[in-house]
Formats: sequence, C-alpha cells, structure tokens
Amino acid sequence: MKTQIGIIAGTLAMLALASCNEEPEVPPLGTAQQMMAQEMQPTAEIYWESVGAASELIDGEPVFREWAPENDAEWEAVRAAAERIGELGEMLKTPAYAEGRGDDWMAYSQGLVDVSAQAQEAAIAQDPDAVFEVGGTIYSVCSACHRMYPPAELPEGASVDDIQQMRPGDELTAPDASE
Repeated sequence: MKTQIGIIAGTLAMLALASCNEEPEVPPLGTAQQMMAQEMQPTAEIYWESVGAASELIDGEPVFREWAPENDAEWEAVRAAAERIGELGEMLKTPAYAEGRGDDWMAYSQGLVDVSAQAQEAAIAQDPDAVFEVGGTIYSVCSACHRMYPPAELPEGASVDDIQQMRPGDELTAPDASE
C-alpha cells in the first residue's frame, strides 16, 4: 500500500513539474494575422461572394444582375465555408491565439462560432436572402474585432487611427505617438 502511495505521489510530483515547464501553445495556422490572411479572409469571401447583386452600365444601358448558387454542389461550398468560419472561430479561442488578449477576444471568437451556425442554416436552406443577411453579420463581427485588434502590419497608407477604437476601460490600445 505504501509503495502504491509512493508511486502515485511521485507521478503527481512529476506531472506538476512537467506542467511548470510547458512550452506555450504554438498557433497551428501561424500568427493571428497570418491565419486571418490565409484562412479566414478567403473562406469568408467564398461565403460573401456566393450571393449578391450589381448594377452596371453595359453599352450605355443600366443592367441589374443578381447571382446565387445554382446547384447543390455550389450550395455545399457555401455551407462548407460557413462551417470553416466556425472552426476558425473555435481555434481563435485556444490559448495559442487568445493568450494575452482581453475577454472581448473570446467574445468575438464565439461570435464567429455563433454566426457560423446561422450561416450554415442559411446555406442548407438554399436561401440567398438569408445568406446575404448573415454575411453582413459575419462582416460586423469581423470588423468589430479588427477595430479592437488591428493587424500588426497595416495596409499601405493606413494608420492605427483609421481602424482602431479604444476598448472600454483601457487608456489606449496602442502606444501613444508622443512617447
């Protein structure tokens, strides 16, 4: 009995020491910015570009056109994009991406997961109006997060002031330019 207790105690001590030396979780899809550029943006664009309408001049005449998936395979691609948005939202909640960020990061990530379910439902129903509507919600979640967590590298000509807003309770979310 004492031997079993000693083994259990030794095992627990080793586990405790091992947990102290754990390496930080490595983001599986690169940095958050890399994940956004290489995974989230292209996936969201599949969803956003699946339905729409445009008015244009052709030979001086206004032409209005609408588009939506035309067959089950195209609708499946929209549904799969919606599902992937939710998977990426779940991944953003992992320590590899969420560590060091505020509670709002988790809320935005969960927002992507939640809206992904709505997006999938709209695609399964093959409802272009619902896909369009939910696409706007996806865009709103993304935009709100980008205002709070601007990319480390901004597009040419853009400044932090162009896309950043203060978080409630924070003095500033970026270094003061006068420092």
